[in-house]
Amino acid sequence: METLAILLLVVVAPVWIVFHHITKWRDQKGLSADDEHMLEDLWRSARRMENRIVSLEAILDAEQPEWRKKDDG
Repeated sequence: METLAILLLVVVAPVWIVFHHITKWRDQKGLSADDEHMLEDLWRSARRMENRIVSLEAILDAEQPEWRKKDDG
């Protein structure tokens, strides 16, 4: 359960924030240079977090093959 909560906070929350801001920015008829830079930084951060999660899951799969079943209930 903790792993699921961590994954939600690390992956879902940043992606949701980015999409939320994209929707807001579309309503403004365009992005400023600062907004574009911030969006690029957010996407870069999200990609790094995703890569880290994939790496962590690979480590857990190798060391604790049953870890995914523990979250299912």
